[in-house]
Amino acid sequence: MRTIYSLIYTLKPYERGIKETLGKYDSFVMPGLGFQLPFFQLVRVRDIREHTMDIPPQPVITKDNVEIRVDGVMWVRPKSDEESIKRTFYNIDNWKRAVIQLAMTNLRQEFGDLTLDESLVAREKIATNLQRVLNEFAVDWGLVISKVEIMLIDPPEDIKVAMHKQKTAEQERRSMRLLATGEFEAAEQKKLATIQRAEGEREATIRKAEGDREAAIKVAEGRAEAIRLVNEAAEKYFQGNAQLLRQLEMTENALKDNAKIVVTEKGVSPTLLLGNLPVSASKE
Repeated sequence: MRTIYSLIYTLKPYERGIKETLGKYDSFVMPGLGFQLPFFQLVRVRDIREHTMDIPPQPVITKDNVEIRVDGVMWVRPKSDEESIKRTFYNIDNWKRAVIQLAMTNLRQEFGDLTLDESLVAREKIATNLQRVLNEFAVDWGLVISKVEIMLIDPPEDIKVAMHKQKTAEQERRSMRLLATGEFEAAEQKKLATIQRAEGEREATIRKAEGDREAAIKVAEGRAEAIRLVNEAAEKYFQGNAQLLRQLEMTENALKDNAKIVVTEKGVSPTLLLGNLPVSASKE
């Protein structure tokens, strides 16, 4: 606030004032050039810009009886209308000091309604409540509280040490949980890979066995067809004992492994033995 006693004066764009004549309110003074009668009149001027005001650090006791230190900052400005400017002069003697004292009182009350744990995570809530309460009182002083911020919440040293230990233990527990989860997932992946590899090997073995069986059948069928052709040739080109001898020779050459020869009254009947599967090569 500043007071003007001179005949000619000017107010800046961010200033508002009141003119008093012989100690009584006379008129509202707007920015620009003005005149007054010295000794009979004077002009009081308010700066209506935002004023940054610190809430000094102070000890407060939480709901669970823990003493902590807190401080904050707020932005306050006088309203620019005539009635509000009059209130800043006539309803309060020192509006800055009054707002700070009011903020400190209500700050203690806000933290007194919360436990320590709640206080540490409720900065925004406390600031909002404090701003609302301050504005309820400040309206009678022609002021508006634009914003309130809680700058510091400082617990006792032993509480900070305990909180640090708790945080460290929690981080170690999370780390161990993540490690265990990773190992479990790795084991599951390894298990799945082992199962898939075993299934692949089993499938390959089955297909190989089927292929070997089909190949053996093809070989046996080929040999049986060869014997059939030998029998037909023997019947066509050999007679009597010569024919029988030639059949035996040709059959012996054709069937050297896994075979037996049955001689019947109808001639030679060689049989291939493939496991338990006989394949006859005789021609009826």
